Amino acid sequence: MIKLKVGLAGYGVVGKRRKKCVDLNPYMELVAVCDRSFSCDETRDGIGYYKSYRALLNEKIDVLIVCLTNEVAPEVTIAGLKKGLHVFCEKPPGRDVKDIQKVVDVEKHYPNQKLMYGFNHRYHESVMEALKIIQSNELGEVINLRGVYGKSQLITFNQSDWRTKREIAGGGVLLDQGIHMVDLMRLFAGEFTEIHSFIENSYWNYDVEDNAYALMRTESGKVAMLNSSATQWRHHFKLDINLEKGSLILGGILSGSKSYGAETLTVVYANPEHDGGDPKEITTKYNTDPSWYSEIKLFTDCIINNKKITSGTSDDALQTMKLVYKIYYSDKKWKKTYDIKDPNIYE
Repeated sequence: MIKLKVGLAGYGVVGKRRKKCVDLNPYMELVAVCDRSFSCDETRDGIGYYKSYRALLNEKIDVLIVCLTNEVAPEVTIAGLKKGLHVFCEKPPGRDVKDIQKVVDVEKHYPNQKLMYGFNHRYHESVMEALKIIQSNELGEVINLRGVYGKSQLITFNQSDWRTKREIAGGGVLLDQGIHMVDLMRLFAGEFTEIHSFIENSYWNYDVEDNAYALMRTESGKVAMLNSSATQWRHHFKLDINLEKGSLILGGILSGSKSYGAETLTVVYANPEHDGGDPKEITTKYNTDPSWYSEIKLFTDCIINNKKITSGTSDDALQTMKLVYKIYYSDKKWKKTYDIKDPNIYE
């Protein structure tokens, strides 16, 4: 049986979660880990532990999983590709559009290697079922979307404070957490071409945003409303998708913190001429979160069987990052204050 030798760059909360995925995968074997917090380079239980990603890349590995802070993730992703490795990189793909564009430009020179980005919300069971319904056209075309993703602080659950530092993170709650909602809106509705926004950092007073509000429209007329918030005192995830013949309501999301409520999908079957605004609906509750493992399983399958990455591609990462920055850029005050460049220059 094929065993892919894996190096893991970054061993924080997400890195440890990805290690569990590797350990559970019968086609993967973890052989090396790096993290700047390690006190020295050493080998324990057959696994090399290194302070530097450069030392990790000297190991004989097939796959590199990148779980690093935003300012260094693109650099390490590029280094992995140039080393001849298949690379899986966590979101966000970097601090800004320029970061991910550099990766895309390098990737073109390595067509035999797989590069996948970790937008794990795509692999939640509620999201996959909603996408299946949309693609089946059972409820017709999408008309509009309304999404809220919020938490009570920029830094939660004893996370490192790097998320509040623009030079490291690139942005605040929209880039760190709201990027998942942005990605899902793209997944369900396509690309948005018209954006209006308000960006604020007036509550927590960091130089990254604690609230982002956006109104967006696709070329075909689908409209989305988005609020990404770090002043949502009760943690909250909800995405309403209204279609021609009904609605899909994604409520709650299973997470490591278990603080976003029960994960549910409500399918609404509209018949406005007869239901009086109280239509038939069916709600399914999901009790497990297979998203982290499912992503790595799919990535492994694409490597072993030489399949094309079709979800979480570098283009997905690029287009999602562009949309995040179009939201930043559309607020004239925010654009001026933080010298936000027009993301359209990369098109």
